[in-house]
Amino acid sequence: MKKATFLIIITGIIFSLSSCNNAGKKGDEAQTNETEARKVNVSKVVFQPVEQNVTFTANIESNTKNNIASAIPSRIRKINVEIGDRVSKGQVLVELDKNNLLKQEAQINNFKADLQRYTELLKVGGISQQQVDQLQLQIKIAEATLENLEENTILKSPINGVVTARNYDEGDMPAQFPILTVESLNPVKAVINVSEKYFAQVKKGQPVKVKIDTYSDEVFNGNISLIYPIINQATHTFSTEISIPNNSNKIKPGMFCRVEINLGTNDRALIDDMAVIKQSGSNDRYVFVVKDGKAVYTKVELGIRIDDKYEIVSGLNPDDIIITKGNTGLVDGAPVEIID
Repeated sequence: MKKATFLIIITGIIFSLSSCNNAGKKGDEAQTNETEARKVNVSKVVFQPVEQNVTFTANIESNTKNNIASAIPSRIRKINVEIGDRVSKGQVLVELDKNNLLKQEAQINNFKADLQRYTELLKVGGISQQQVDQLQLQIKIAEATLENLEENTILKSPINGVVTARNYDEGDMPAQFPILTVESLNPVKAVINVSEKYFAQVKKGQPVKVKIDTYSDEVFNGNISLIYPIINQATHTFSTEISIPNNSNKIKPGMFCRVEINLGTNDRALIDDMAVIKQSGSNDRYVFVVKDGKAVYTKVELGIRIDDKYEIVSGLNPDDIIITKGNTGLVDGAPVEIID
């Protein structure tokens, strides 16, 4: 009985030692796999001049927009144009009721007739110079009133443009809205909001390129015509007007456009887009730089994308070696083996 027990104990000890030995081998194998170098492709960081083209979006607007309305309430007698008509500066667009205008003209004629009589009476001493002066002042006031009535009875176009809106018909009494709207469509403009960091680089007269979705294959040339002198405190942007020639009349107000401004060149790193990885759970981007045979996590700031490459604004130095392939699932500090 004792002999059987002894054999069982010996057998258990041998089994335990064997299990420990196998576990040790598996641990060694796992450790070997964890420290095995990942094979990667790399490229050297080279700085080069990169065009700083910045794109902004906006809607096309007319260069000038005039609402045609009278400051004096009066009934519309005649509208001489329709929507879409081209008009010239000074062209009569709308004629309103002329009763007040005719009355004012008659009053001025009476004043002038009285002035002629006053002048004769003054020569013979029938009236004083003061009376003549008072009548002359009345005539000036009446003529100014007549001019105002003419401007608000015979409505003329202040610009060369196109009629883009009509809100009333003949016989209506205009109230809330303008009778017509006239807009100048050559040139047209776009107003963009530019980040304050570019304020020193944006100049009046600077050429720009404009792309319009309606004409996707065409590029229109424009220039910066106005730079607003203040920065919006909420958005940290400043408004900038872009003037776009429209000789062909193809561009219409309301069209969506993209404005591209060239802000010169900067020496930047251009790297393969496959080298850039997005940090999970954030909007950060990073690459792996090879140092002493290990992959080093390096956060970068991206600029523009050019074909299959990214401009790197910050985070890399000239001659850094970055991993372009084999970086999937790689961790900071992992050993790597360069294969190209």
